[in-house]
Amino acid sequence: MSFQTYIKNIEDKTGKTAEDFQTLAEQKGFTRNGELVVKATKVTNWLKEDFQLGHGHAMAMYAYIKGKRE
Repeated sequence: MSFQTYIKNIEDKTGKTAEDFQTLAEQKGFTRNGELVVKATKVTNWLKEDFQLGHGHAMAMYAYIKGKRE
């Protein structure tokens, strides 16, 4: 599955865009000025618990929050 497919599936499942997750991560204090300030586990655990994402999808969103776009 491609990175963009992961992102699209997350949007379909949660109703939130990748940009929404970027904003939520900032609000939760996971990022500061767009830079991650926590470890991946903190972000993926949040995504799994609050949005019921599987590990692969949580990691894809973590990568997006970290700056990956392709």
